[in-house]
Formats: sequence, structure tokens, C-alpha cells
Amino acid sequence: MMNSFPRLPNPLGKAIKHLVAAALVAPVFISAAAFAVDAKTPAIPGVVKEGTAVQFIKEGFEGTEGPIAAPDGSFLFTETRANRITKIAPDNTISTFLENSNGSNGLAFAPNGDLITVQVNNNQVGVVYPKGREKVLVKDFEGQGFQRTNDLVLAKNGGVYFTDSGPGQDVKAEPKTGVYYISPEGKTKRVVGINEIERPNGIQLSRDEKTLYVANTGGEYVLSYAIKADGSLSDRKNFAKIPNGLQKNEQGALSSGADGLAIDADGRLYVTSNTGVDVFDDKGKFLGGIPVPHKPQNVAFAGKDKKTLYIVGRGAAYKVDVLTAGFAGRVK
Repeated sequence: MMNSFPRLPNPLGKAIKHLVAAALVAPVFISAAAFAVDAKTPAIPGVVKEGTAVQFIKEGFEGTEGPIAAPDGSFLFTETRANRITKIAPDNTISTFLENSNGSNGLAFAPNGDLITVQVNNNQVGVVYPKGREKVLVKDFEGQGFQRTNDLVLAKNGGVYFTDSGPGQDVKAEPKTGVYYISPEGKTKRVVGINEIERPNGIQLSRDEKTLYVANTGGEYVLSYAIKADGSLSDRKNFAKIPNGLQKNEQGALSSGADGLAIDADGRLYVTSNTGVDVFDDKGKFLGGIPVPHKPQNVAFAGKDKKTLYIVGRGAAYKVDVLTAGFAGRVK
């Protein structure tokens, strides 16, 4: 899939072609050289100016997921295979925020400073930071464990929505995907039935928290649901169609690559997919795509004014200056 390099501008495409040609006569490490390149954006009104650099920060991270803004404006994400949460400062200084994160994937800061995460090591949701306040919020539902807790979003009332994407790629088990809600009182309920979504992945709330968005990696659409007063869902819709549709992934399965979700101050939805970051308005209309050399997995706004869009995927991190800040009411 990476061989087609969709949406990449000519300078980047030429650089990669030269590297591949060089590989025929001498050994080169294409991965590091090919992707340590800034891509350039097309013009997307209200999002980016034409020619804005998608700045390469670093590659070689051990898993790249769960990005959010830290309270100080720096950028946090999980290195799932390394079992840590990593911090990137605005000047690109990289440090470790938390070791032994229990395989944290999706992240969210609560108003009291607790860092709530979905944790793939035990397939549970809980608090991993600060030290001394760690606790499990939920580890099973009706006596059955989750298969692979993936992403979460925290509502302003303290409720938590999270996805269970089904068994991991190396696990032979019947998929039992779902979306769940932990109420402010700590009670958990399933709000999207088992296998109603092929592979629920990234999850996000609209600005007014009346709509829940769910990325379906196994389908062509980001889905939307109306949120009821008790946190349950109704009125499922195909909200936004991933423009390049379904493609075969590394395992040969059809996938849109729809994964991480973020929203900006005007309600636009940013979706990582097979070809970059797809941007939609608050009605689901496709506005344009931001090209990324590495196939991205997740995305978040950070920086002092939340006008930097950070993109992570396949062990690499990038950032791009945007015209509209990320929504102030959400850590992404």
C-alpha cells in the first residue's frame, strides 16, 4: 500500500524514486531517508494554506497512538510496544512522560488532572497518572472481558465513551466489537451492539456533545450517532465517506484506514486514513486531504494556541501549522 504514495507532491515523489533507484546498485536504508521529508499541503479553506509544510519530527518510535495535548500545550502520544507515553515539546524536544503505561492507547485528561487511558495489556479502561491515583474504571462487561480496547473520548459530564475493536491481528477469536459508555457514576453499558460496526476505532464527540463520531476501519464511513440524555445512542448515520474507500491493508484485508479523529474550533472533523488526514465539515462534506509520508494512525491539535496539528503513524511523528485552532473543549 505504501508503494503508491498517494497525494504526495512531486519533490517527495522524486526523492523516493531516487532512493529506490539507488537501492538497485548499493544498499540504502530507505525507511529513514524516504520519510524524513516534509510534504506540502494543498489549500483547504480554513484549514491550511497551499504549500504548508507537513514537518517531519522523528521516526523510530515503538508504536504511535493516542495523541492528545498536554495541559502545558505540548504533545503526548503512546508508544504502545514500548509501554510508555512520550512527550514532544513545541521545539520538538522529545522526552518520556510516563513509563509503564500498561499498554495505554487512547488518552484523555480529566479536569482534575487524572490521565484516563484504554489499556491493551489488560484490555481495560483506567487512570494511569498521576502516581498514587491509578485505578481501574472497567475491565469487563457482564462478566466478559474486552477483546481490544482501542480509543476513548471524555465528555464534559465525566462520562467516557470507548471502543472495543475486536481481537488483535495475531489473535484467533470470533470478533465481538462494540462501543461502550462509562457513566459519571461509574456504570458501564454497551451503546453500540456487538459487531454492528466491523472495526470501531477512533472515537470523538461533536462540540455540543450531541453527536458521537466513530471511525470504522473496516468500512468506508465515519459513523455518527445522536446522544441521548442517559448517554445511550440512536440514529446511526454514514456521516463522512473516506474518499479513497477500501484498500487492502498489510494483512490483505479490506480497510479504509479510518482511525484517529479530532475536531477543530469550527467543528471540522479530521480523520486519519490510508492516504493522509481527510478533513470534513460539520455536515460530513469532504474538504480536502493533508498528505503524510507515513500512513497515519492518529491526529491531535496541540501547541500553546492549539494551532498545530500533530500526526503520528507507523512509528513516525509530523506536525503542520493550521489556520483554525483545535476545539478548546477537548484534549485533541
